[in-house]
Amino acid sequence: MSSEGQTITRHNMATAVDKEAIKEAYNEVMADKNGVEWAAFTFTDNKLGVTATGDDFDSFKSHFGPDDRGFGYIKIMTGDEMSKRSKFVLSTWVGPNVSVMKKAKMSTDKALMKEIIQNLSVELQIENANEFSMDHFKAEVDKAGGARYGTGVRDL
Repeated sequence: MSSEGQTITRHNMATAVDKEAIKEAYNEVMADKNGVEWAAFTFTDNKLGVTATGDDFDSFKSHFGPDDRGFGYIKIMTGDEMSKRSKFVLSTWVGPNVSVMKKAKMSTDKALMKEIIQNLSVELQIENANEFSMDHFKAEVDKAGGARYGTGVRDL
């Protein structure tokens, strides 16, 4: 079997990660009272970097469309009237139009992200746009948080 005259195309699928920019955005989200509640990290070709940071959930969601793949890191406030706490969610998004090869790479790409983003309460794999809601994120954080004390008033 000779491969003479045949051209073999190899795709470079190695992911380049802008670690410094991602770490900076991660620290901004974790900081208090700076107006940064989330960071979006998406791919341009095979480079993963910071797409945007901000404070409005709808703006956060807008960075993850059907052709996109990437990660989101968002601060969610939890607790009751006695105690408010910040919890952090790392979400993974793979849009429905993303190729099979790029979908398959997301598990190794997530491992690269988790080397940088280590403070998280909940990890979410967002499967469709309907799950990409503040209510869904809060519900998942509440589930992971355990005890829910509330006001102490029970409905009988």
